[in-house]
Amino acid sequence: MADETKKPRTRGKIGRIRIGLNVLVQIVLILFLVAMANSLAFKHYARWDFSRDQKYTLSDKTKRFLDTLKGKMRITVFFSPNTPISGEVLNLLTEYQYAGKGKIDIEHIDPERNLSRAKELFDKYKVVTDESLLVLDYEGRSKTVKASEMADLDQSGMAFGEGPRVAAFKGEQAITSAMIDLVEGKKKTLGYVTGHKEPALTEGTSPITVLKTFIENENIKFQELNLLDVNAIPADVKAVMIVGPQYDFSDREMKLLRDLWDKQGRILLLLDPAAKTPNLRGFLNELGVKVNNDRLMVFLRTGIQELALTRDVQARFLGDSPVTKRLADVRALFLGGTSSLTLEPDRVRAANIRLEPLIQAEKGYFAEKDYNTDDQAKFQADAKQSSNVLLTIGAAVEKGGSADQRVQMNSPRLVVVSNATFVEDNAITQDQQGLDFISGGVNWLLSREQLIGIAPKIPKPLTFSLSEDALRRLRWIVLVFMPLVPAVIGTLVWWQRRV
Repeated sequence: MADETKKPRTRGKIGRIRIGLNVLVQIVLILFLVAMANSLAFKHYARWDFSRDQKYTLSDKTKRFLDTLKGKMRITVFFSPNTPISGEVLNLLTEYQYAGKGKIDIEHIDPERNLSRAKELFDKYKVVTDESLLVLDYEGRSKTVKASEMADLDQSGMAFGEGPRVAAFKGEQAITSAMIDLVEGKKKTLGYVTGHKEPALTEGTSPITVLKTFIENENIKFQELNLLDVNAIPADVKAVMIVGPQYDFSDREMKLLRDLWDKQGRILLLLDPAAKTPNLRGFLNELGVKVNNDRLMVFLRTGIQELALTRDVQARFLGDSPVTKRLADVRALFLGGTSSLTLEPDRVRAANIRLEPLIQAEKGYFAEKDYNTDDQAKFQADAKQSSNVLLTIGAAVEKGGSADQRVQMNSPRLVVVSNATFVEDNAITQDQQGLDFISGGVNWLLSREQLIGIAPKIPKPLTFSLSEDALRRLRWIVLVFMPLVPAVIGTLVWWQRRV
């Protein structure tokens, strides 16, 4: 009897040990699987930006630039928590770190709490300001980016006791520009041709301040260039920009331009179609680009039987060229007068010159040769005859280059647009696509194809507008339909209970 009573106890004890070991193994396996899942998730993960204006998404330009980094970029953050843009900056730096794939190290220092570390780095980087800032360090070279450079603040509410409001966050532009400065070192020089009543570059009076600031933020410096004052274009000026000259170039100036072209120079030319510039147009004609003496127009329907004639051109960018590849099928508005361009590639093919259209007007536009008349009937007749013709207003010219975009050659390049007003401040602040195009054009001319892309987005307020018909329908919905629905439901419930 004693042996029989002991055996069940032994089996029960062994069973409990087995169960315990089984549970222990399961716990270990679960912990191992959780650790493996966390490790994989830490190394391989994706991020999505669901904000309305893609506030936390880096531009393609920044991502491509980060891919070209060969060394480590160290960013030290000296931001006080009460800085209005501290949250936006920290979120943005997280995106840089993610896109940098291990090439960007970030250290956060609160200068009000960690005084010793802040003083050590301030002495190292020669920081002499109390303003919140970032310090970027790359291979021993450093550059600071101040908080004031990363945002436009609206101070209008200060008089009512409100704090400053962020009107526009420009952190990505400022940080990427500083990174390009550090990596490339010396700034590229862009010659800005003057002497023909082109827009001035002087601060306060310049109508192209936004364009100038944006181009300079890409590690490019402007150098004013009056061709009448020099015997040759300086050797460090590899590209020149000509914006809306009102007077023609002299024979001597044209010789300097042709010499630049023959020496693999680069030219960005924005023409004012109202200006008489036969020498400049003759130079373009030699390259297979004919500037036509016409104006692009379109009739827009403003009512059931009402038409309005406008000379502002809605155009789209073509994606076949590296200049506009990132802007393919994006629309932009070209204000003021615009003429059409005729490209004649067959005529210049023997000279090894390639032509590519960059910008075309939307369907419906027609090129009017008799543009000074007020004859509306003639305009309508001409519109019917040529409204389906695709009209080019921007083109790229390259001599001796390769059709394969992967092959980069030191060849002469030119970008021409038959409109010069789309780069002025009043146009660019309304439609940033023009700024993106100029950025792409300048970077292509300077052989910086990896930096061509859409510029960082400017935050825009959400607007909600309704037409009179929509307001009328909304009135019926709010005043009649919405009260009627609960009334009908209540009536049905009352009727069912009554029955």
